[in-house]
Amino acid sequence: MARNQNIKILPCEMRGTQAIVADSSITFGRHTHEQFGIGLMDRGGHKSASGRGLVEAWPGDVITVNPGEVHDGAPIGCTSRSWRMLYFEPSIIAEAAEDIAEGGRLKGEFASPVVRDGQQASAVRRLFDVATSTAPNSLQQDEALLSALGPLLQPIQPRLPGFPAAIHSARAMMDDDPATAVPLPVLAHEAGLSQYQFLRAFTRMTGLPPHAYLVQRRIHLARTLLRRGLKPAEAAAACGFADQSHMTRWFVRTFGMAPGAYTKALG
Repeated sequence: MARNQNIKILPCEMRGTQAIVADSSITFGRHTHEQFGIGLMDRGGHKSASGRGLVEAWPGDVITVNPGEVHDGAPIGCTSRSWRMLYFEPSIIAEAAEDIAEGGRLKGEFASPVVRDGQQASAVRRLFDVATSTAPNSLQQDEALLSALGPLLQPIQPRLPGFPAAIHSARAMMDDDPATAVPLPVLAHEAGLSQYQFLRAFTRMTGLPPHAYLVQRRIHLARTLLRRGLKPAEAAAACGFADQSHMTRWFVRTFGMAPGAYTKALG
């Protein structure tokens, strides 16, 4: 099967939102997003494994992803698949969840990675159309957002209610300075655990071992720096990658496009 890769970032006037359309045959490795994602399969089949299970999505299915959710993605069969996706900053979803709960302070997330419902698909399709409209209307945007999110968002408890403060402290070392490769002994010492204990606890609680987690933090930082105008080589150096090609490999694996193509798509 010939590799097909066509991912475009569309103009989007909706606050805190990014829109993409994709037609791709590549397989995405395990990665995370910093935003909530909600989209629609348009053609072909897609399979993905995450903490919410192994699922398949087909044309007309609604697909979702939560921030920090470790997942992968691959086409089903010898063909590419196409989809459209909206990515929302967590603050946007938090505001919507509070409103949907009629003033309650709920933490919301998407309960199911795939929803097979024609009415829900229509709501998501309208949301995408409104978000990418060349004549943005805030009333239409708010209506479409709440209509699409209402049936999908569920009140939840914190994902890791027993998250040890020590593990949190070690993770913060990587979050605060992704460019620095903190050795495993230092992370384990920060958590007050043996290296083996820390490795198991960290992986269980984040879904990724420490090095893979650090790479994800670096690649998300790189994307932020590219949006701010840094050149790919500058972003690679600032984020702690060995070189630009090293960053490019991870960027493509995570976002489906090279850094240069990403900056070009931003306009």
